[in-house]
Amino acid sequence: MGGAGALPVRDMPRASAGPPALGLGASYFGLVLLVGAWWCLGRLVGRKAGTGSGVPPSPRQLQVTLVVWTVPLVPAPPLFSRDVYSYLAQGAMVNAHMDVYTSGPDRLGGPLVENVAPMWRGSPAPYGPVFLELARVLEPGGLLGMRVLALAGVALMVVLLPVLARRCGSDPAAALWLGGLNPLVLLHLVGGAHNDAVMLALLGTGLLAALSGSRRSARGAVGARWSAVARPLAAATLVTLAALVKAPAALGLVAVGSLWSSRLTGRWRSVRAAAATTAVAAAVTAVVTALAGTGYGWVSALGTPVTPYNWAPIAALGRLTGRLLAAAGSGLAPLVVPVWQLVGLAATAAVAALAWRHRARLGSVYALGVSLAAAAVLAPAVRPWYLLWGLFLIAAAAPPGRARRWTAAVSAVLALVVLPSGSAADAGEVGFAVAGGVPAALAALCVLSLELRARHVHTLS
Repeated sequence: MGGAGALPVRDMPRASAGPPALGLGASYFGLVLLVGAWWCLGRLVGRKAGTGSGVPPSPRQLQVTLVVWTVPLVPAPPLFSRDVYSYLAQGAMVNAHMDVYTSGPDRLGGPLVENVAPMWRGSPAPYGPVFLELARVLEPGGLLGMRVLALAGVALMVVLLPVLARRCGSDPAAALWLGGLNPLVLLHLVGGAHNDAVMLALLGTGLLAALSGSRRSARGAVGARWSAVARPLAAATLVTLAALVKAPAALGLVAVGSLWSSRLTGRWRSVRAAAATTAVAAAVTAVVTALAGTGYGWVSALGTPVTPYNWAPIAALGRLTGRLLAAAGSGLAPLVVPVWQLVGLAATAAVAALAWRHRARLGSVYALGVSLAAAAVLAPAVRPWYLLWGLFLIAAAAPPGRARRWTAAVSAVLALVVLPSGSAADAGEVGFAVAGGVPAALAALCVLSLELRARHVHTLS
C-alpha cells in the first residue's frame, strides 16, 4: 500500500500484491528527481549573488514553476499521512454536535472512521475552533474540499513570501525557492493537505500587516496615527486566528508585540504593546470560540498524547534513557519520557529567549522563525511538515549563508523519510524505496556532471 499514497480503506490493495511495490519504487524515483530538480533550481537562484553565469529566475518564473509542480499532485490521493481523514471525521463530529475535545473520531462510527489512522481514532482534536469550523463547512466536500483549502493556504503563502522577503531585506527569489518550492511544501501541504498551510498563510498575513505598519505611507498626522494602530490590531487578529488553527502560531504574537512597540513613543512602550496585543488576542479568541460554539476544550486538548515510538529527538532520548535505567534495575524508567518532554520544552524556551534577545540583529520575523523551528524539532513528536513552521519565516527573513543552506539540506533529507502511505516502513518497503531512488539519484548526478562539463568548456572557450 506504500506506493499509491494514503488511499481510502476500501481502495487499499492487499499487502501481497505486486503493483504496490512497483508504485513505491516509482514514487521514490519521482521523489529523488523532485529533490534534485529543486536543488538545481536553487543553484540557478544563487546566481543572483554572483555564483555561476546567466540570468537567474525571477519570482514570477518561480511561482509559475511551482504551479507546474503542483498540478500533478492535485488529483492524487492523500500523500505521506492520513491526517486529512482525521480532519474530515472531526468536521463530521462538529456537524453532528459532538464534542471533539473530549472524544475521538471512533465515537462517530461509520466508514469515515475506518480511514483514520488507528492511533488517532480515540484521540480528541488538538486543533482550534477556526480550523474545526472550516472542517465542518468543508466536510461534505470530502478530500477535495480539504485539498482545495490546503491549496488556498499554499497559494497565499507563495504570494506573501516575496513581499515578506522585501520587507525583511531578503532576496524574494531565494525566499520563494526555499519556502515555496520546497519539496516539504509540495509533498505535505499540497499532497498531504495539512492544515499547517492555513496556519502559515494566516501567520504570514498577520506578520506582513505588522511590518507594513512601519512604513509611513499614510498621509497626515491623523492618517499616520490610524495606521500605527489599525495595522498592529489587524496583525494581532490574524496571528490569533492562525493560533486558533494550530497553537504554535501563538508565538507570532510575540513578534507582533515587538513590532508594535517599535512604532510607539513614550515610556513603557514594550509593556503597552504587549498588553494591547494580549487584549486583542483574548478578545478574538473569545469571539471566535463563541461563534464556533465548540467551547474552550481545545486548550486541554493540546495535551493530546503522542505515541512514544515516534522519531522525535526528545522521544528517542526518552526511550534510550528509559532502557538504560531499566537495565540498571532502576524504578525511574517510566518517568523519563515526561522528564525529557519537559527538557524539550525548556530547551525550546531557551532558544526562543536567545533569539528574541538578539532580535535587533536578526529581525523579529527571523527570530520568530528560529523559535518555531525549535518548537518543531524539540516537540514530543516530530513530523516532516512541522519544520515548515519555522522554515516559512526563515526563508523570508534569513540572510544568505549557513542558516539557509542547513535548512535546505534538512528539507531535502526529510522529503525522503516518510512513505507515501504515511505508515511505518518495513525492511521490504525500504528496499523498494531504495531500488526506486538510486537510479534517479544516478541520473541526476549524470545530468549535473554534464552541466558542469559544459560550463567548464564554455569558460575555456
